[in-house]
Amino acid sequence: MRAFHPAALGMALLAAMGLANAAPDVPDTDARGVRISEAAYPGTIKLEVDATDLGQRVFRIRQTVPVAAGLQRFHYPAWLPGNHAASGAIEKLAGLVITGNGQRLDWVRDPLDVFTFNVQVPEGVGELRMEYQFLSPTDPAQGRAVMTPNMLNLQWNAMLLYPAGHAAHAIRYEASARYPQGWQAASALEVARQDGDTVHYAPTNLEILMDSPVFAGRYYKRFDLAPAGTRPVRLNVFADRAKDLEAKPEHIEQHRALVTQARRLFGAEHYDHYDFLFAVTSQLGGIGLEHQRSSENSEDRDYFSGWDAKIGSTDLLGHEYTHSWDGKYRRPADLATLNYNVPMQGSLLWVYEGQTQYWGNVLTARSGLRPLEASRDALALVAATYAGNRPGLEWRSLGDTTNDPVIARRKPKPYRGYQMSEDYYQGGQMLWLEADVRIRRLSKGKRSLDDFARAFFGQDDGQWQRPSTYTFEDVATTLEQVQPTGDWATFLRERVDGRHGLTDGIEASGWKLVYTDKPGAYYRAMMKGRGASFIYSLGMALDASGKVGEVRWDSPAFNAGLGSGMQVLAVNDLQYSAGELEEAVRMAKHDKAPIRLLVKQMDVYRTLRIDYTDGLRYPVLQRIEGTADYLTPILSAKK
Repeated sequence: MRAFHPAALGMALLAAMGLANAAPDVPDTDARGVRISEAAYPGTIKLEVDATDLGQRVFRIRQTVPVAAGLQRFHYPAWLPGNHAASGAIEKLAGLVITGNGQRLDWVRDPLDVFTFNVQVPEGVGELRMEYQFLSPTDPAQGRAVMTPNMLNLQWNAMLLYPAGHAAHAIRYEASARYPQGWQAASALEVARQDGDTVHYAPTNLEILMDSPVFAGRYYKRFDLAPAGTRPVRLNVFADRAKDLEAKPEHIEQHRALVTQARRLFGAEHYDHYDFLFAVTSQLGGIGLEHQRSSENSEDRDYFSGWDAKIGSTDLLGHEYTHSWDGKYRRPADLATLNYNVPMQGSLLWVYEGQTQYWGNVLTARSGLRPLEASRDALALVAATYAGNRPGLEWRSLGDTTNDPVIARRKPKPYRGYQMSEDYYQGGQMLWLEADVRIRRLSKGKRSLDDFARAFFGQDDGQWQRPSTYTFEDVATTLEQVQPTGDWATFLRERVDGRHGLTDGIEASGWKLVYTDKPGAYYRAMMKGRGASFIYSLGMALDASGKVGEVRWDSPAFNAGLGSGMQVLAVNDLQYSAGELEEAVRMAKHDKAPIRLLVKQMDVYRTLRIDYTDGLRYPVLQRIEGTADYLTPILSAKK
């Protein structure tokens, strides 16, 4: 008898209502139900940003907007591309003063849409002057730091108000920014001219402006990544210190190989040039955010200085670069809103982010940024997450996690493995691995998901100003064209809707997930500075002080009463350390005695006993002898 699955029941109900497979239209009305006009907005809006107040971290803004008399509505961007949620930092906009012909005009915030400001423009006033500030975070509790003594990240969505009721691509902007003296700036925007420390950018529309952030800083170095004679691709590096900019030539060559491998995969480029904006920093807030002609990225200060060729680099740049094709040029129809105050829907984030997660890791391997063994180890960690270690899939589907940007907005969760958190990334990665292996197996190695990537994302070489939208049916149809089966829609729906597991692609690729009692080099590097993880054994992870950060639902630790937020003070009557807990797990495998933990929860102390005797467990992939190896060619450089 087939087990009852709540997620499957939910999809059955949606199907009965005609919603499960509905092809979404591009949303075209804002939060107030006002239809968005695609006619050109009359005139050009002038936006001036002063980004020189490094001490108090204040951006000072002046905007001049052509208007007509009558009631005018202005939006602060709410639904931000790449955030998939109404995450615009409206609380950090302050000091708004609006004048017309020198006369101060009253504004009223819309009580049902707090991102919208209403202004009654008198007769005879042809333009409004707006002055205000963006008060960027001065403490991590206030949000991500975007300004430090040595660098800043200027995101235009935080700086502007735009006319409501108009499509972003129909509103023209002329933007400029004043940076601290002697700093250099990088962006995908074209520079019209520079007056001292003020950079005047070429006029463009709001859609391109919003998609073209700036990194600026005191310490800067640029590396050209594209072969001569091709579209420029640049790695713009900003650092806390000048010495952090120094990179080994062979490491930079791997970044160049990333560009080459992406071009070979997709067969087209949807930009006239591409700029990685990259901070190696301990001060600027962490970020990985996609744009069509650029991306915002940050890593620790030792990204170059601590590089180890045997372990490799993060997949961050590969992921965000892939988004130029998957997500920015080709975009799910329900995410392709006409402006930034139309609610987005993320029903296809398992393609937008899930397939990007897949290709980001594959391209990182193919370029050598992560060597083959480390790439397999990275995949093993993802597989282990879904091989009996994701109890949340018993009550939620992968598809339902596409609502997480709206539900949770990446806030910490007490039981992440049970509540789930944007699993469309790594769960989607597992889905697309299985799809790739399926195509390779059925075609006897003649075709692969590479062919899907070229057919689906590699259209219209050179086109970049407007996204090409798609639906679920478009994805399934293209897969069917690449490798006919008659059931690609069913294959996808079963995995997205929770009627099928997500790990079959591992063994189908000729490898199997096993566990060893010693962590590999990649695992140790990944955990450096993060405390200790016993997720795959006891089912818990702790920071260096012994504070419990995660407890897997229904794990030995959970069933013993351990909860996230507790502090482990002692292990088998000895003061806690990661080494003591490791030794206790080893000993329990032989003496079969429970592991005793003295824990503190607020002001209560108690001893918990964990019944666990299977020893330390760290996931790795192992070849299945006598089977075809599809994984190695997937991760190997494309000639």
